[in-house]
Amino acid sequence: MKEGFTLLPNLENHKCFGCSPSNPSGLQMKFYNKGEAVYSWVTVPEHLCGWHNLAHGGAISAMLDEIMGRTAVYILNKLIMTKSMNVEFLKPVLVGQEMRVEGRVFEVTNDREALMEGLVFNEKEVLCARASGKFALFTPEILKRMGIMDPNLIDGLKRLFSR
Repeated sequence: MKEGFTLLPNLENHKCFGCSPSNPSGLQMKFYNKGEAVYSWVTVPEHLCGWHNLAHGGAISAMLDEIMGRTAVYILNKLIMTKSMNVEFLKPVLVGQEMRVEGRVFEVTNDREALMEGLVFNEKEVLCARASGKFALFTPEILKRMGIMDPNLIDGLKRLFSR
């Protein structure tokens, strides 16, 4: 565990590319909380490279999407779906090198939408990528009514992220 950070719980029974601990092809991100931000330390595996030893932009985007989404879930206590996302690639992200990924709530625009920020820093604390995202916020009951998620998964997420 990272000192001063609280490890956030995760479900085992899903296949999310970003955060599932059981998806061998994914990033297997773990999330930590400290204050009003959520963090993850991620080493992009070699099979997600772009050119040579550089992380593929899609993998970096996935890391940013995951951190912003998990931040919205944990800080705002809502289930979410990404509506839009803008990514800026500022410096190279290398495969095999641990990166710190950080998410924050930028603004809650109303009870159904929030603007989020995601950042990726390398080992030297250099900002390598940043994203802004617009996320739809849902209560578990609304997601059940919409029928777009397994009700058992919704209940598991509701229990997991209630604080």
